[in-house]
Amino acid sequence: MTTELKGKDTSFLPFNLGNDGHAGNPVHPHGSATSYLWEQVLQPDSWLNIIGRFLHLQVSDKTNPVTGEREVRKSLLFPRYHQWDVVNQLIQTARVEGPGHRYLIQHSAGSGKTNSIAWTAHQLSSLHNAENEKIFDSVIVVTDRTVLDAQLQDAIYQIEHKSGVVVPIRGNVGSKSAELTTALAARTPIIIVTIQTFPFALKAIAQSHALKGRNFAIIADEAHSSQTGSTANQLKKVLSAEELADINDGGEFDVEAYLAAEMTERSDAKNISYFAFTATPKAKTLELFGRKGPDGLPQPFHLYSMQQAIEENFILDVLQNYTSYKVAYRLTHNGQDYDSDDTQVEKSTALKALMGWVKLHPHNISQKVHVIVEHFRENIAWRLNGKAKAMVVTGSRKEAVRYKLAIDKYIHEAGYTDLATMVAFSGEVNDADSGPEPFTEINMNPGLKGRTLPEAFSTDEYKIMLVANKYQTGFDQPLLVAMYVDKKLSGVSAVQTLSRLNRTAVGKDKTFVLDFVNDPEEILAAFQPYFRDATLESVSDPNVVHDLQAKLDAAQIYLESEVDGLVKAYVLEEGNNALSSWVSPAKSRFNTRYNAAVAAEDKTTQDELDLFRKDLGSFVRAYDFLSQIFDFADTDIEKRSIYYKHLLPVLRVNDARIALDLSDVVLAKYALKDKGKAQLMLTGEDAPLNPSTHVGTGQTKDPEMATWEEIIRQANLPFEGEDMDAVAHFVEGVRRELVKNETLQKQARNNSRNHFGSSPDLARALTDAVSNAMDSHYNLSLQALGDKTKMSALLKALSDLIYEDLQH
Repeated sequence: MTTELKGKDTSFLPFNLGNDGHAGNPVHPHGSATSYLWEQVLQPDSWLNIIGRFLHLQVSDKTNPVTGEREVRKSLLFPRYHQWDVVNQLIQTARVEGPGHRYLIQHSAGSGKTNSIAWTAHQLSSLHNAENEKIFDSVIVVTDRTVLDAQLQDAIYQIEHKSGVVVPIRGNVGSKSAELTTALAARTPIIIVTIQTFPFALKAIAQSHALKGRNFAIIADEAHSSQTGSTANQLKKVLSAEELADINDGGEFDVEAYLAAEMTERSDAKNISYFAFTATPKAKTLELFGRKGPDGLPQPFHLYSMQQAIEENFILDVLQNYTSYKVAYRLTHNGQDYDSDDTQVEKSTALKALMGWVKLHPHNISQKVHVIVEHFRENIAWRLNGKAKAMVVTGSRKEAVRYKLAIDKYIHEAGYTDLATMVAFSGEVNDADSGPEPFTEINMNPGLKGRTLPEAFSTDEYKIMLVANKYQTGFDQPLLVAMYVDKKLSGVSAVQTLSRLNRTAVGKDKTFVLDFVNDPEEILAAFQPYFRDATLESVSDPNVVHDLQAKLDAAQIYLESEVDGLVKAYVLEEGNNALSSWVSPAKSRFNTRYNAAVAAEDKTTQDELDLFRKDLGSFVRAYDFLSQIFDFADTDIEKRSIYYKHLLPVLRVNDARIALDLSDVVLAKYALKDKGKAQLMLTGEDAPLNPSTHVGTGQTKDPEMATWEEIIRQANLPFEGEDMDAVAHFVEGVRRELVKNETLQKQARNNSRNHFGSSPDLARALTDAVSNAMDSHYNLSLQALGDKTKMSALLKALSDLIYEDLQH
């Protein structure tokens, strides 16, 4: 499909149905595979609809990031097939169903979501039913991307040729709350708010009686967890058709009736329709916005897959040039008697501290910096006419600071004057080992000169951006060609982070990922659910909140009368002092018990109280989500949700743990090994998402103590003189075989950790597993079987891992 013929320079875009998630068209049993073009698209009504509601002149005025030249481009914008199809299906279904429904649109990156949202918002804003009644008073677009304001306004203006159709809430004149209230009261057709802006406006909207009885369409751009929790609950409450505060009808206020009505309204808001666009729906998003398919499980209303977007060349497959590295090291200790009982520390805490110490070690960072800079110069810098850029993803803000300092030092010493870096992180970082003053984005990026980091990074001045929990989602920079990952990634965060690379640009035909931390197979598994259509293995069990309520009640931290008192004060808006007075008794009980446990060095009680706090948060998050799907019809649960939200913030403990002394730990050996390019082939098969089914199932565990000598021995692999990757593969294979052992499964469920570790069945199973590994790991198996010390070390290293695996 093209809207401009320019001879050999004509640019054609695919205009296909898609073929079972692939590019192209399915075979037509009774005619041409392209017959849909004249049977559907070119029919008079459809064609007139395209001309009147889709087709428009798009004018862009920007600087080309590759050539540096200013470009004013005018193009006639015609919808791609999936855009035309999804808008038509949404409009037709909403016209029949009316308000009060949910639609999940899973459209990959590269699908043109901005225009799809613009067309959907525009047509919803003027949608009428069969009785010629306007269905929605306003369409509200909720987005995390502030740039969408201008894009949507421009796109819709090109269609409508009228000002005032789209109003972004920016707070330029007065408060954002007043601005939003005015826009809603005036029935502004399309209102754009950011997810950060909306909470500030909720109270002002709730106080406006002008919104009573109105209907709204909510379009969520990238429906993430912020739209599946408390923000979504508040949104439904303030935009609900009824003023719930008037429920008492002049009589004595009935809290139970108020809560019951609010619970019903939240789970089934009759006056709000949700249209959620996302490339990577989480399990929660599927459950909240999806519609039941033939198997009874939620599924997207409309799909444009990552697979089709890649095959149609709208995005790149970022897993095609994926190289992983393996860090191997050996630790030793000096100058202290580690056999003393006085030097025992908690094992899991100490191991985490050691791993963190290694990650921040100057030698570790310097070795990775060498790989990053030289790989960039050799493989990346010359691409895109010398405009190519890279991102380094670090695991913490302190790591980002140290990486920035180390990479700048390396560049300076090597004389690479054409290679400048910037770093992105929030707040201040105090790192006395790196400098006396706190580090910030401002003092670490002195060349910003008033520009934002994305603005500065888009220029030729900067080539590499180092990030710590920033710009891993929603950051669109087409010149990104490489990513260097030194952070553990999993699930949707892995997909969103690596997908920063998939945007296309002139001359960009491949991307590169160098990963120092993650297992390539785990990264592949994270991408699989989103390659085709996201599916759920099952649905969430609403009983988890009942189980959590019983567990929290049993702790006897609060009284039923305190819950009832706070809820009534909350509903009647009696103020913060009244609310604080109702949570103070529980706060006092909690602190008294915790302080007594600390004084008595009673770690078990401390862990139980820490778990109580964790379970409070688990309940709040689970109920915020599940109450939008289920009407629990149990006001006791609603009361506890309100009470827990006020109790949780005041339960703070002075968790001043003694810092572990790592001053005598020495990094004796270190190797950074290139494991080569992984063969990561996306198929999308057998990769369902798992719902929340184990919320609040944590249990307290007896702390396991060990000497530093024991912990450092376990941190080092128990085999000398062997390739460390081979050892890791051997140990993992033995672990997998032990986990399958039914006798060990029963023993792990019915015995303590110590009893399980001393089980003769475990020792025999380990011997069998090591013997079975002879074919693939002959030398390592022979070493273990012939050396009791190594076999004992292997048993000790695996015992805890197996026990943890078999507890679930």
